[in-house]
Amino acid sequence: MITDATGVPLASTVTGGNRHDVTQLIPLVEAIPAIRGRAGRPRDRPRYLLADRACDHNRYRRQLSLRQITPVIARRGHPHGSGLGTQRWPVERTICWLHQFRRLRTRWERKADLHQAFLTLACSIICLRKLRESF
Repeated sequence: MITDATGVPLASTVTGGNRHDVTQLIPLVEAIPAIRGRAGRPRDRPRYLLADRACDHNRYRRQLSLRQITPVIARRGHPHGSGLGTQRWPVERTICWLHQFRRLRTRWERKADLHQAFLTLACSIICLRKLRESF
């Protein structure tokens, strides 16, 4: 799951539990919808991507750099205290919001497309709640 700085989900995928998280990094980045905003030449990708140590691999750093995204990823083997944990908490909060939906807390569906449908619906509800708060 990829969220913005406030915890609004931007893209999510469903994979098996035995898959490593970093394998889904680039497909998730590609699934982010285009950013709209200023007139002129708007960016269609985010400027920065914050990730945990699991995504620390030079191959993925290069792929993000080719997409003009600056990777802010904690290095493996370095001591903790980089400060990234204070910036990554919106993702953890969004996961907690998703666990409020009973069908997502424990996966009951055997088919991945049904679970993806419930995940998309839950992300839509979270976006609607955030939109209501802004008015």
